[in-house]
Amino acid sequence: MKLRPEELPENGYILLDQLGHKELVPFIQTYMKKRTKFSVIYYICNFLIFGLTGYLLVSDFNSETYSFAAKFTSFSYGLALALLLLPLHEYIHVLAYKMNGAANTSYDANLRKFYFMALADKFVANKREFQIVALAPFLIISSILIGFIFIADQNWTLTCVATLLAHTAMCSGDFGLLSYFDYHQDKDVVTYDEVGNNISCFYGRLKR
Repeated sequence: MKLRPEELPENGYILLDQLGHKELVPFIQTYMKKRTKFSVIYYICNFLIFGLTGYLLVSDFNSETYSFAAKFTSFSYGLALALLLLPLHEYIHVLAYKMNGAANTSYDANLRKFYFMALADKFVANKREFQIVALAPFLIISSILIGFIFIADQNWTLTCVATLLAHTAMCSGDFGLLSYFDYHQDKDVVTYDEVGNNISCFYGRLKR
């Protein structure tokens, strides 16, 4: 979006919310509880992948070669791989920001609350631009993992599915912010980050 933050009021936008980054988790939880398109999609994806994970854990249970310990080890590898994917996840966010025209990008993290953020200082993103930024890591990484599920041998299938399960769960922040936009679908909502103040601002105006 070509507007700068200081130009929003004169273009009819009013401040809807100001999110302190330390308050990200309760903010996300609030909008994941709203029944929006993106919250429903998120929970359906998690439910389906969780079901597939459970099936793979108990499949071949009656086989003489079945080993729950081996299955759980494969599952654990998947969780570890999901953690290793976090830098790639945030890097894809940044690339998507840059593709939309953001110049000043950075990262933030809170290990105690276990959240990670890609930020674009003073870059005003509209709904379409933000959807691209928010969904890019989920779509790209999920597509790659699903591809591996179909070509991996039996020993690695559960690892790939477990990685997909953990990574999808970790996308709750992205889907929570998308749910915020969807919840305010009666308005043209835009957002930008103020990195120096550790806040993100959401402005909106009635649709014309």
